[in-house]
Amino acid sequence: MSVAFTKEGDSEAFAADLPDRPISPHPNLVTADGLAAIERALADARAAYAAAQSAGGAADGDRTAMARATRDLRYWSARRATAQLMERDPAKSVVQFGDRVTFEREDGRVQTFRIVGEDQADPAKGTISYIAPIARALLGKAVGEVSAAPGGEIEITAIA
Repeated sequence: MSVAFTKEGDSEAFAADLPDRPISPHPNLVTADGLAAIERALADARAAYAAAQSAGGAADGDRTAMARATRDLRYWSARRATAQLMERDPAKSVVQFGDRVTFEREDGRVQTFRIVGEDQADPAKGTISYIAPIARALLGKAVGEVSAAPGGEIEITAIA
């Protein structure tokens, strides 16, 4: 079929059919900062949805903007509804969710990461998800303990 016989709106309708953002099957553990970030993202998604609706929604306006706003609103609503705020137990002296952990690798490199929820994780900014292999190797360990981790053993040198 020639392109001349297709509707211009067809590509817009295809773009508006956005798949949902995948939601992790793991518990949605969050720090206080992570919960605040989810609430900001949810507020932003609500504002984007309202703006898309006021622009005419799917009938008159940009269907892609409406689809994106709807998708993000569903995602952040689900993440907020399932968020489980984790508080540190001060009686424990082992690595816990939310801690900043410094460790030394076998090759002498020293790294520090804070263990956080999936939505808050950004290794480039020093945060890793609690489900990451390195985080799993650290959780429950104390300063001075050695643990097997991807790439070799690591020794915990500080917990903050």
